[in-house]
Formats: sequence, C-alpha cells, structure tokens
Amino acid sequence: MTWTAAPKGTAELLLLCEDPDAPGGSFLHWLVTGIDPWTGGVEEGAGPHGGRPWPNGFGREGWGGPMPPAGHGPHRYFFRLHALAQPVRLPERPGVADVLAAVRDLTLASGTLVGTYQRL
Repeated sequence: MTWTAAPKGTAELLLLCEDPDAPGGSFLHWLVTGIDPWTGGVEEGAGPHGGRPWPNGFGREGWGGPMPPAGHGPHRYFFRLHALAQPVRLPERPGVADVLAAVRDLTLASGTLVGTYQRL
C-alpha cells in the first residue's frame, strides 16, 4: 500500500483497517499509530516505518487478515490512513469507534481504500 506526502504540520500518520460487515459490528483488523509522516507506504508483510502496532480484534498485535464467516457474503475492508496534527491518545485496547472518535479533531487529511473478501 502506498500514499503520497502528508500535509505540512503532520505529527504522525495512523493506519487502521476495519470490517464494518462483521456480525458483531465493526471489527478492527489492523491499527498502527506513530507512523513517520514522510513514509510513503508499507510493504507487503511488513509494518509501517516508525509505527506502533496495537492489538487487533483477534487480540494480537499487527495485521489480522480477513476472516468473515463462511457463507456470510462479501465483507468490505476499509483501510483508513489519517494524517494527524498531534499524536493520538487511545485507550489500552481501542475499538474502531474509539479510534475514529480520537482522530476526529486531529485529522489534517485522510484517505480510504476499500477491498472486499468473502469465504464460500
């Protein structure tokens, strides 16, 4: 995944991936804060440069790949990148709603990439 330069005044980037179609509500697949604002992306199988991985909805730090229930239909995976004016403060085990509320007033710019996946 790649992105272009962050806007002037960016203190850090935040990357999250959520599945809003999960049966129990929006599921956190990936959360990384503290990403170097001059980083231009993340390589497959790696974490963003300078970033701090947080526990995902599976309870493990880092990327937790798609795992929708078989036969549940296609799920959308929203990869959201936020350029933040200051470092974000989050609870110890944040959920998607916690993250989105925390970045609401700190976001200078953002971008979203949506992918779909389903298990038959």
